[in-house]
Amino acid sequence: MSTSTLTRPKLDPRERERMERAFRIPRSRSIVGVVLAVAIFLWSANGAQFDFLKLGEGASNMGEFLLRMFPPDFSKIGLILTLLLETLQMAIVGTVLGAVLALVVAFGAASNIAPTWLYYPCRWMMNIIRALPDLVIALMFVSAVGLGPFAGILAMTIGSIGSIGKIFAEAMEAVDRGPITAMESVGASRRQVIQYGILPQAMPMLVSYTLLLFEGNVRGATILGLVGAGGIGLELTTAMNRYDYGHLFAMVICIIVLVTVIDQASAIIRRKIT
Repeated sequence: MSTSTLTRPKLDPRERERMERAFRIPRSRSIVGVVLAVAIFLWSANGAQFDFLKLGEGASNMGEFLLRMFPPDFSKIGLILTLLLETLQMAIVGTVLGAVLALVVAFGAASNIAPTWLYYPCRWMMNIIRALPDLVIALMFVSAVGLGPFAGILAMTIGSIGSIGKIFAEAMEAVDRGPITAMESVGASRRQVIQYGILPQAMPMLVSYTLLLFEGNVRGATILGLVGAGGIGLELTTAMNRYDYGHLFAMVICIIVLVTVIDQASAIIRRKIT
């Protein structure tokens, strides 16, 4: 086949001009947008007392802190690995429970599935959960069930409903309407439409988002320990309060290795399912 037959047909000049005009952003609008964005940033920086001079002054202190962490002390590697394993187990259980409950709530928060009387309460519930920081939820469960990983699992489960439930709902809302319309035209029930028309299309995205949730929960589980909700976070705080920087650095290295391995494994799985 000659090269000339592979060349794309040229657009009519008037058609090209029409397309460029349709996708062109007016210059005046873009300038106003940039000015508005800069003004909002400066207003926010002033209100939040953001100071580049203080950042420069604090850089030396940060450097001294990092120097104290060398060399890492792996003399307590057994304790570190035990706490990391507990953190990983918390993330697994919290992710499974959270993803299942988030999927149930997402059915009620998807506009193409749920009726109006169910859609808005589910959306409001997820908004309320997302508004609460994970540490606040963890503190609530620590006071309810006591210290330990069980409180952390409950906190991750509830937090997952708010964070991933909305994404699940939007994934189900974004499916192709063609198969759904075809099933409805032949008299399929609502359950059949969801089971055979919506879930098969949304499933790759649901699995991918669940893996992302798991990655986030592994990192989040290391923080929940700061309030006594299990995991390695409490040991991190203890090491910092005791100025045991070598032990602290050893834990940080182990956390980085664990998170990196999980991120890489999740990325491989996501590439295979999408």
